[in-house]
Amino acid sequence: MALVLVVFLVSCKAKSVIADSTAKPKMEAKEIVDAAKIIQRNAVNKKDFATVYIKSNAHYEDDKQSQNVSAEIKIKKDEMILISIRFIGITMAKALITPTEVKYYEKINGSYFEGDFSSLSQWLGTDLNFDKVQNLLLGQTLDDLKNKKLTTTIEEKTYKLEDTSDSNTTKTYFFESDKFLIKKQLIAQAVQERMLQILYPEFTEIDQKTMPTSIIIDAVQKEKKTNISIEYNTVTFNEELSFPYSVPGGYERIYMN
Repeated sequence: MALVLVVFLVSCKAKSVIADSTAKPKMEAKEIVDAAKIIQRNAVNKKDFATVYIKSNAHYEDDKQSQNVSAEIKIKKDEMILISIRFIGITMAKALITPTEVKYYEKINGSYFEGDFSSLSQWLGTDLNFDKVQNLLLGQTLDDLKNKKLTTTIEEKTYKLEDTSDSNTTKTYFFESDKFLIKKQLIAQAVQERMLQILYPEFTEIDQKTMPTSIIIDAVQKEKKTNISIEYNTVTFNEELSFPYSVPGGYERIYMN
């Protein structure tokens, strides 16, 4: 199961790093910390592209195990994502994600899954869809923040936007003040004792597009803790990519209730 989780929460590393910029403590005027302006400035970082090809390394750790893997990620914008997880050069898991369907197989247990995002979201303990997975991999906010009612403050020298419209779920977003890049995303459900935190320590410019150089994911569900650290090795845009996916013979289909 560890490899399967990495399949959906993995990304990449790059070259020249953008300086880590934080919000200045004195920047407290309403014009500067207004949520709409922060969202608008952040949206400038979203560049157009046809495809992204990523090679990365990832470290997975929970209460029972720790492992390092490599991951190849192919994205055809808004259409499909193919993720291949390898250990010592051997493909151990592969996932094909589209807006309507999720497929994956993993070698250790000889199993595969085919279904939609509803069952996968329930299994992982957080609401997912294609756009959120794509945004996570590109260093963007999981949710579209336009037209949301958000409170705005300065915390830890970053701009903090908080969405509390759902009484069961609190979503919090932290932005730096130079290019208004997302630095941290936090989803918390107090009743379920569940928390998902996504950190973006640094970003870089690749082909005039801003990408994270690393992603750190911490997931807590009651007393169970999971950490995934991801480093980008290479990122290229607009190559012609193929998306081969087929389940090896003899694998057993699993269902998520």
